[in-house]
Amino acid sequence: MRHGQKPWSLKLFVASNSAASATAIVQLKRIVAEFLPVGSRVEIVDLLKEPSAVDSEQVLAIPTLVRKNPEPVRRIIGDLSDIDRVLVLLGIGPTK
Repeated sequence: MRHGQKPWSLKLFVASNSAASATAIVQLKRIVAEFLPVGSRVEIVDLLKEPSAVDSEQVLAIPTLVRKNPEPVRRIIGDLSDIDRVLVLLGIGPTK
């Protein structure tokens, strides 16, 4: 975890019946625990329960991870299984 940095705010859009969504949730929990500043927040939105969230966040596919803060907003589509790729896309950089 990174100490001394401002907490991040992330939103993960999933469908509760999707294997890819289940993988994304597990991977995101690992990313938050290992790589993000202490106090970072993650909101998981199940689009089967909240379909209106699709329009407000411009979600085109699931799972979709949206980094709200720090800005700029970034979107990552997929199950987040390639941790190094996800970290680069989030703006953290490779782990190696």
